[in-house]
Amino acid sequence: MPARDVYHGSVKNALLKDGWTITAEDYVLEYGEDKVYVDLAAEKTIAAEKQGRKIAVEVKSFLGRSFISDFEDAIGQYILYRDILSETEPERQVYLAVATSAYNSGFQRRLPQMALKRNRISVVIFNADREEIFQWID
Repeated sequence: MPARDVYHGSVKNALLKDGWTITAEDYVLEYGEDKVYVDLAAEKTIAAEKQGRKIAVEVKSFLGRSFISDFEDAIGQYILYRDILSETEPERQVYLAVATSAYNSGFQRRLPQMALKRNRISVVIFNADREEIFQWID
């Protein structure tokens, strides 16, 4: 199992506060002989629908020495997880979880904005101190 991100617990608690049920931590995605691990899997039952929403959440702190290096790694993981899920669980949407501090600084730059848009990256922004969801971006 990979090491958990420093914000893992904050994101988990924020999702719970937002009405999500955590169905797995270190959610295993298998494709052929390979396995990868997404930080969290969650479901939310929507009263007006027979079935609820299913998501997978990859938590990233962006606390490394280089924001761009961290961003490259995060986008690569996100795309890989999205591609596997499109083949194995097309009903489950993947999100990149980012703290408000990282989003307000690094994610406002032109390169990250272009990459998010061109690669259709879904992001959930959370407040780490309050352990609350700030915004969902699809």
